[in-house]
Amino acid sequence: MPDDSLLHKLRPGALVLALLAAGFLLLPHMYGNQSLLFTLMTFIVLTQGLNLLYGFTGYLPFGYVGFFGCGAYATSLLVLHAHLPVLACVAGGGLAAVLMALVLGPLLRLSGAYFSIASLAASQILYFVVSNTNLADITGGPYGLKIERVFAPDASYLAMLAVLLLTSGLAAYFRSSRFGMELRAMKQDPTSAAMAGIDVVRERLIVWLVSALVAGLAGGVYAWNLSVFYPDAVFTLQISVFAIVFALFGGVGTVIGPIVGAAVLYTLYSAIGISSPQYFQLIYGALIVLLVLFLPGGILSLFTRRGIRVF
Repeated sequence: MPDDSLLHKLRPGALVLALLAAGFLLLPHMYGNQSLLFTLMTFIVLTQGLNLLYGFTGYLPFGYVGFFGCGAYATSLLVLHAHLPVLACVAGGGLAAVLMALVLGPLLRLSGAYFSIASLAASQILYFVVSNTNLADITGGPYGLKIERVFAPDASYLAMLAVLLLTSGLAAYFRSSRFGMELRAMKQDPTSAAMAGIDVVRERLIVWLVSALVAGLAGGVYAWNLSVFYPDAVFTLQISVFAIVFALFGGVGTVIGPIVGAAVLYTLYSAIGISSPQYFQLIYGALIVLLVLFLPGGILSLFTRRGIRVF
């Protein structure tokens, strides 16, 4: 029998998913720049995926981009060498990111800045491996990979929307379920949570793997959409930084916060960051300083301060 209380708690999440689906299906016809909307969806997925880990467990991975790049490369290599259907290759990219997360599982024994820096080092190691000229016959080295034969911007756009809905659905489940409550208890006090019977190690690993999966899937769809990319494009630290800042700006530990943060800041970036990067950096820096000083809980904390519950 389904848990009626859980179904009731998930209703706001279902509304968020419906609005996301409707919005990103209609916007290409209204706005016309499907490429920008695709990139926005990519950043929302990565922001939400990072939120699953940081917002619910407190583990902040500076090297989160490593899972994204792993998914992009694994997908492309499967397209080039395995000749599988492209969606199967994308799924393989997600699986590769999960396997990478399993290998890096011991990093979860660290905490705080030690974990963050170690995850960054791991992503950089992977970057140097795929960009190595000695492996150019396999990974393309610094010259990147080309999978033009599967280029399909409309299909990859819908695939990224599906990944976005999956990731936001997972965030809604974490926010509403008993599992999510256990994660928040672990975040506040892991020792007390363990004494209360919560398997801290297992649940933390589950979230780590889920977070890696969505980043890997996003990387796979991103590679499919671009069809030609270079290591610097999918392993750049800027992707991790954007995801972290977007999540903090909107509000971590929520479903809507990462979506709002990514939508607002990426729109600002696309409006002035490309044409006038110096002004964008000034405005961006000022926003971050103001956020840290006055709204450490993100802009959604404006509502919670007034007693309005934010999902």
